[in-house]
Amino acid sequence: MKITEAAARQILLQANENDARNLGLRIAAKRMEDGGIDYAMGFDEQHDADAVYNKHGVTLFISPASQDLLDKATLDYVELDEGDRQFVFHNPLDPNYVEPENT
Repeated sequence: MKITEAAARQILLQANENDARNLGLRIAAKRMEDGGIDYAMGFDEQHDADAVYNKHGVTLFISPASQDLLDKATLDYVELDEGDRQFVFHNPLDPNYVEPENT
């Protein structure tokens, strides 16, 4: 699992705004019936079986159930439309994945 510097900056900003500075970011993924991957994330405490990663100042927690689905994923924070910034997952393991165009 990777996160971009833009995503890390936004995660740290949101952690400060939500008084979650002492928590990590849990990222979860599960396979849907159509084969696609459904993603979720939120601030949480570490659980015993979690894989723990530190990326750009952000601590990530990933449960064993999500580990394989997130192995090649990258979390980014991008502007999709003018003024509309969102977190997006780039994951070549997702059959719905489309590689982003370099602009």
